[in-house]
Amino acid sequence: MEELTQQWTENWIGVLEGVGIRQPWAGYAGGLVLLFVVVALAFVLHWVTRRIVLRLVSHYIQSNRFSWDNKMLERKVFSRMSHIVPALVLYRGAGLFPVGRDLIAHGAVIYLLVVIAMTINAFLNALDDIYRCFEISKERPIKGYLQVLKIVVFTLVGILIIARLIGENPLYILGGFGAMAAVLLLIFQDSILGLVAGIQLAANDMVRLGDWIEMPKYGADGDVVDITLNTVKVENFDRTITTIPTYALVRDSFKNWRGIQEAGGRRIMRSVKLDLSSVGFCTDEQLDRLKEIRILRDYIDEKQAEIRRYNEERGLANTHPANGRRLTNIGVFRVYLGRYLDHHPGIHQSMIKMVRLMAPGEDGVALEVYGFTNKIDWISFESIQADIFDHILAVVGQFGLRLYQHPSGADLTGLRSSLLAGTSEGPFTRMPDLMPETTAQEGAGKAPGNDPGNTPER
Repeated sequence: MEELTQQWTENWIGVLEGVGIRQPWAGYAGGLVLLFVVVALAFVLHWVTRRIVLRLVSHYIQSNRFSWDNKMLERKVFSRMSHIVPALVLYRGAGLFPVGRDLIAHGAVIYLLVVIAMTINAFLNALDDIYRCFEISKERPIKGYLQVLKIVVFTLVGILIIARLIGENPLYILGGFGAMAAVLLLIFQDSILGLVAGIQLAANDMVRLGDWIEMPKYGADGDVVDITLNTVKVENFDRTITTIPTYALVRDSFKNWRGIQEAGGRRIMRSVKLDLSSVGFCTDEQLDRLKEIRILRDYIDEKQAEIRRYNEERGLANTHPANGRRLTNIGVFRVYLGRYLDHHPGIHQSMIKMVRLMAPGEDGVALEVYGFTNKIDWISFESIQADIFDHILAVVGQFGLRLYQHPSGADLTGLRSSLLAGTSEGPFTRMPDLMPETTAQEGAGKAPGNDPGNTPER
């Protein structure tokens, strides 16, 4: 091969000398012509590889029944592999040049190393895409591990390129990196922490792709969309993206809402405030009216019979309501809400549900609804919850109860108008007179203390 190349070069030099180009310019011109031929051959082979071979491979991949190889095509793995052909042509053709042989060979090797690194990078990206097609990818993401492999590959390629440029053994350069271990640890601190944290997250199944996590320290409240070597990306419900260091999920505390997805129920825990002054014993007329509610009829009948029997046995049937047992409107309302939840189609019946009475306070007494919906998506959950409390707010007056709320500006304005008009009509009922009836008839000018009849006996 070398003899043929040398003969071909000598012929070209003879032709150039025949047209008046003397040495050494004739040798340089012959080398340039040879370089042009080699580069042209590399381009032709690259064109043939991309236009013919790559199209045939693409057609086969798109027409077969496998889907994983489509990811290889989308990530352009084969397209980057096609650059290996011109790199090999340049490397093999470097020996043909009498001048600049080492320079061309070094350039071809560097080109080949870069192509190999880019091909491996595309292959690892395609491997991650293929892995994401399986359900296990949500439980055990591998993107962080693939990024570690990328760092190793690019580091090795970088070392080989540097060794090629300076003409040293790559092992000597690796030995130099050992002396720079402290600097490397500082540079790759986040990557090392992320790698260790990624292993812990995967081993303990702490977070998966698609999990709804809440981490107030970083302002994260949404779904995990990506887990990498250094970061975890969370898409919040307002469509913003929060980026959290991977090691922060191990170091700090966060809430994972995956349990509601696995259980199939989402919790309702909301209360309504009732006015304490509206709570009281139920009258017979009120109970007869409440019996018209279908889900309460049997309960009221059973309770009335039970209470009647209890009071008659103890002689408390016709005494003061505080004696014996009586049904209260808030107790009947609590039972009604419990049975209403039992019949609601949006409540998960196999999970805990109850209506509980909270401690009374300055804002009245709270009646809390606790249960789980049978749909976990946000829209359905809010719809079911709103449907339940719409009904509660509308039906509470049927039990003689009033909702409690602080006086608003309209209430105070109505009270002022009522006082100015001298009437009791308005948002507030008229308060009873606190003064004795005799005192109210005496008039404002006469003080009760001046009446001898009001003087206590000594």
